[in-house]
Amino acid sequence: MRWQGGRQSENVEDRRGRGGPVMIGGGLGLLALVVIAALLGIDPRPLLQNLPQNPPGAQGPEQDAPIDPANDPQRELKQFVSVVLADTEDVWANIFRQMGGEYKKPKLVLFSRRVESACGLASAAVGPFYCPADRNVYLDMSFFNEMKQRLNAPGDFAQAYVIAHEVGQHVQKLMGISDKVDGLRRRLREEEFNKVSVQLELQADFFAGVWAHHAQKMRNILEEGDIEEALNAATAIGDDRLQKQAQGYVVPDSFTHGTSAQRVRWFTRGLKSGDVEDGDTFSVAYEDL
Repeated sequence: MRWQGGRQSENVEDRRGRGGPVMIGGGLGLLALVVIAALLGIDPRPLLQNLPQNPPGAQGPEQDAPIDPANDPQRELKQFVSVVLADTEDVWANIFRQMGGEYKKPKLVLFSRRVESACGLASAAVGPFYCPADRNVYLDMSFFNEMKQRLNAPGDFAQAYVIAHEVGQHVQKLMGISDKVDGLRRRLREEEFNKVSVQLELQADFFAGVWAHHAQKMRNILEEGDIEEALNAATAIGDDRLQKQAQGYVVPDSFTHGTSAQRVRWFTRGLKSGDVEDGDTFSVAYEDL
């Protein structure tokens, strides 16, 4: 991916070094549940709120060391994240302008280990997430190592796809889509709401593809193999694949993000089309997604 020398966003907030204590000993059982929940597509933040601040037998550092910008081992990765965020800002500002609206830029919060958001306390085990309550994207950049090592999904464009997906959820918030979905939460049974959640997540994948389409047209960012990296990442984080890895079998009724094939399909559709109007996943029958 051609990103070096690109504009860096001013909307990156670096909270690394404020991660708080690492729970060892009494907190291990709960942390294991958190990791399993994350793998199964379940939001583990409610579990994290039950973590004790000072569990019996806790060991390890009480606080992360502050990040020294001059000796930041993630300095280049932070620059990459900032450039990708800036690129999403430019693309979506242009799209919203064409639709007669204004794109309100999200803030991307970098954290290490755990972070407090308007959606509650979250751990790196959650992975990157978007909080609609404060309209921020949250990212522990160590997730990119997990993508490479555990999910076998390396590459800078795979990382860009992850960021673009979370920004896609911000776009859904600005369009009022996520609020409508959230309004269904108490009216639908869990299995029915899971299907709506899948439709929401697949649309965010489509929006990630829309970003890539326009970014390529505007700045020729793609290099050989980039698309394959993104498709590999989409495959790696499908509900069916993650459940198979975690428990050896899949439970389709519990899917909340979509299968590998669905995620690939909708990202590809956005990449080819570039038209926001083509991404109405809610008008498609669930079995046809």
